[in-house]
Amino acid sequence: MKKSHRAKRMEQHRGRLNLVPKLNLVPLIDCFVLLIFFLLINYSTDVEILQTDKTVKLPLSISETLPEESLVVVVNANDIILAGQRVGSIQEMMATTNGKFEPLENELKYLASKAPPLSEAEKKEGRAITILGDQAIPYEQLKKIMATCVAADYRNIALAVMHKEASNTPAGG
Repeated sequence: MKKSHRAKRMEQHRGRLNLVPKLNLVPLIDCFVLLIFFLLINYSTDVEILQTDKTVKLPLSISETLPEESLVVVVNANDIILAGQRVGSIQEMMATTNGKFEPLENELKYLASKAPPLSEAEKKEGRAITILGDQAIPYEQLKKIMATCVAADYRNIALAVMHKEASNTPAGG
């Protein structure tokens, strides 16, 4: 039986509707490649992110100097934490009449013994350490912690602060 032109067209149309569509992955792969390149180009390794806990409120500063990667001492209202481990409490530290805090010094010396040997420049400056101290801790406590770090040959001391924008108004007025 001979089919009319219209019947042939209808049959072709129904045949096209019954085809299972194929997913074209090429545009999707192109998008992911562009996204990866974008992330790689814009990834910055100049900034070290210091992990702080909610018990420490860092003081504000307009300093532009970026911190170096180093050992971190966290000092909050109650505890002294070195590299994520509690070393002692503020009450224990202030109860000692010595100018240093022995448990912190012992832990610093232990960590220094596990670290690789110092270069000549590092021997002159001492090992690097960053102190994340709450803005409300008294200077006397901070001084004792810094003296302990120096006694353990961690003389390159940095104090962590939160960056704020400098204002254009002169100081005192």
